[in-house]
This record gives sequence, C-alpha cells and structure tokens, in this order.
Amino acid sequence: MKNSIKVQRAIHNMTQATLAEKAKVSRQTINAMELGKYVPSTVLSMRLSSIFKVSVNELFELEESDWE
Repeated sequence: MKNSIKVQRAIHNMTQATLAEKAKVSRQTINAMELGKYVPSTVLSMRLSSIFKVSVNELFELEESDWE
C-alpha cells in the first residue's frame, strides 16, 4: 500500500516524532508506515487523515499487489 505520509508531514512541517505524538503511536510506527513496512489499522488511518485534514483515500493508495 502506498501512502503520502512523508509528503503530508513535509507540507505540515511536522517531524515523525510530532506526528507520532498526535497520532498516539511510536515514532517507529510512523517510520515503518512511511517505508511501506507497516499497514495501519482503519482507526489509525482515519486518525492520520484527520490530523492532515485529507481523506483516507488521499493519504493511502492500494497497489495491485494488495489484491493478491
């Protein structure tokens, strides 16, 4: 699953640590999501989209391999 978390953090001038605090997760979780190593829960996805004020669909994009 692709995501634009890193881009949104840059737009909002936010560090991984700051985002992690706002999203109530660890900085390592944010890092893992940005690297595509962790797929967040629905609740966390919605929390992140709320923080950035974008839709979940704008923040996350399914890839063809996600269907397999």
